[in-house]
Amino acid sequence: MRIQDSDMHRITGRFTTLKDYAEKYARDGGSSSVVETVTTMLDDIEANGIEAVRRYAKSLDKWESPDFEVSGEQLAHAGDALDTTLREAMRASAERTRAFARAQREHLNDLDFELLPGLQVGHRYVPVASVGAYLPAGQFPILSSAFMSINVAKVAGVSNTIACTPPASDGSANPAVLYAAYLAGADHVFVLGGVQALAGMAYGLLGQPPASMMVGAGNAFVTEAKRQLFGKVGIDLLAGPSEIAVIADDSADPAWVAADLLGQAEHGVQSPASLVTTSQAFGEAVIENIDKQLHTLTTAHIAGPAWRDFGTVYVADGNEAAVELMNLLAPEHLELQTEDDNWFYERLTNYGSIFIGPWSTVAFSDKGQSGTNHTLPTGRGAASSAGLSVARFLKPLTFQRATQQSIAALAPNTAAIAHYEGMAAHQATADIRAMAADVRSNE
Repeated sequence: MRIQDSDMHRITGRFTTLKDYAEKYARDGGSSSVVETVTTMLDDIEANGIEAVRRYAKSLDKWESPDFEVSGEQLAHAGDALDTTLREAMRASAERTRAFARAQREHLNDLDFELLPGLQVGHRYVPVASVGAYLPAGQFPILSSAFMSINVAKVAGVSNTIACTPPASDGSANPAVLYAAYLAGADHVFVLGGVQALAGMAYGLLGQPPASMMVGAGNAFVTEAKRQLFGKVGIDLLAGPSEIAVIADDSADPAWVAADLLGQAEHGVQSPASLVTTSQAFGEAVIENIDKQLHTLTTAHIAGPAWRDFGTVYVADGNEAAVELMNLLAPEHLELQTEDDNWFYERLTNYGSIFIGPWSTVAFSDKGQSGTNHTLPTGRGAASSAGLSVARFLKPLTFQRATQQSIAALAPNTAAIAHYEGMAAHQATADIRAMAADVRSNE
């Protein structure tokens, strides 16, 4: 998430770079391929089924239980040992995410109207049949993932939701992740991680029908598995490292901006964080505050390298240039902390989700407290697509109902176009209806 040399012809405003990516990442991105490994695993699992899944679960996750599924009773009691404050916070996240999804669903209306006399057209929203959700539980068990995926799918009307979460080193599933799946209303939960989990859901190897759609974030192997399985199943999106960008001017508090940038940088050592400001002094103050906060941050071993290698600070020559830069960056999360946030909000178009004003931190959404979905496009994907929502689990299926009355308006035009294209069978379907309509109208 940086302004590249190839972007320069698209920028009319002036700016300076106060901090850029580390040189080696600015040059080659620092990425490594996992394509071959994932391809081998998926081919093996598709050919050998559940036995291959068990083999990978044993070798990669040390899982040797005869069954992957968590029973309904285990799921219902998964939160019993959790701190009461945590349980209450998770319940609030589940309900707020559900409430926001319900409000979105209420605004997705079926359509039925007469396009011309005798021709009724429209669409109806139909949920996909089955959704598989991957719930990460690695270094950071992201508890709200179940709320963003399963919870929203159930609001959309999906009848069967399957969740997979990897086991810990002791072979047990994370109890808070299981409790989140319970609160979200998961129909089936399996202790299974990685590529084998995605394949198990996609190929219907877990005692459930194959998933129609798979959602949820994971490591590079999980993301690559989703990419390769796309086509066999639908997916939400291919998410890369978590991103944050902030537009701020000298009315903002540099300590708050620094904290918010580090708040996303701690997701992983390749998580980009970017500041676009109209004040060089403010940009320097934010950099200074980041350095200061890293001295006491317990996740500095993650956030520090992420900021060092993938952090950027741009000083824009005015608000218009700041908007231009940010629309190019197209960040996953975008915060506004300026004297006139509404001015920027009205002009910004490329972002996954926007957080308006200094009191709106990304963490409120990340943890499910603000109700909006945190499954969002990264890597400039926000320039062309949006994040996960209740709409992604619904298919707007169109229909048309033609009567004899509409044939005079439909058939001759269809026949003329088909004739020019050389598609005689298409033309015939129109012609036989035109002739029948003429006969019946003369009877």
